[in-house]
Amino acid sequence: MSFDTPAGTRGSRQPAGWAFRWLNKVMTRRIRRTGGRTPMGFNALVLTSVGRKSGLQRTTPVGYFPGRDGSWLIVASAAGAAGNPAWYYNLAAHPDQVRVEVEGRTVAVIAEQLHGVEREQAWEQIIAAAPRFAQYQHKTDRELPIIRLMPRSSEESIA
Repeated sequence: MSFDTPAGTRGSRQPAGWAFRWLNKVMTRRIRRTGGRTPMGFNALVLTSVGRKSGLQRTTPVGYFPGRDGSWLIVASAAGAAGNPAWYYNLAAHPDQVRVEVEGRTVAVIAEQLHGVEREQAWEQIIAAAPRFAQYQHKTDRELPIIRLMPRSSEESIA
């Protein structure tokens, strides 16, 4: 399925700037050190994608929810901003050039945006586990994309 969620017309301010980049670096180090448990009590992974414009590898800490069949579900919420986060567009441009660091291992994955009933079921699971995502949805008029990250194959686990 396609990555097809357009930016909205209203929403909160999207996190950005030097402080946000610094916080992302701190969180990335913590996720790598702890295997993915954050001080806020949710699971997180380190997402590495290829920049759609630059072609450079981009690394971002992202909260995740366990999907079926060993997948991970992530939400392109941008804290309820009108626009999708940059990593969403990177995944859309290169869904087969993605890897995650989670639970002390690095796994090559394929990114797929969920739609329809499958998205609705995942959304219910996510807001039951983390109600703040429902608050993010209320802040914006775009539908928050849910991305499933599926391991490419057991042979492609990097570490």
